[in-house]
Amino acid sequence: MNAISDREPMTIGALARAAGVHVETIRFYQRKRLMPEPDRPVGSIRRYGADALGRIRFIKSAQRLGFSLEEVADLLELEDGTHCQQAREQARKKLDDVRARIADLKRIETALAELISRCSTTRGRVRCPLIQALHEAR
Repeated sequence: MNAISDREPMTIGALARAAGVHVETIRFYQRKRLMPEPDRPVGSIRRYGADALGRIRFIKSAQRLGFSLEEVADLLELEDGTHCQQAREQARKKLDDVRARIADLKRIETALAELISRCSTTRGRVRCPLIQALHEAR
């Protein structure tokens, strides 16, 4: 990304390149009302400023932290910085969700490790313990 693209008005293509996304991603964000669509001057093309680039970066950063687009929309409503308590509560809920998913993944890891271990100790014409366990699972 060059410094000029941060200050000068950009076409949607230039904005996409500067933000590291596809043009269709920007259009999708606009349809989802995560980003405003700038006015089109008569006989010209729309131009995007640094605020649009910042907004895309905000959206992508929030997504990397696991926030859904619906949650990102909620965070964007709080972005003026005066709603720290609400933003903190959303982050706390997301952290709880992440911790629950980690616990689920650890249970899955333990179950798979046990089944793999049982597979390697089985000999002869015994039915595969992994396949059998999956058939018996409720």
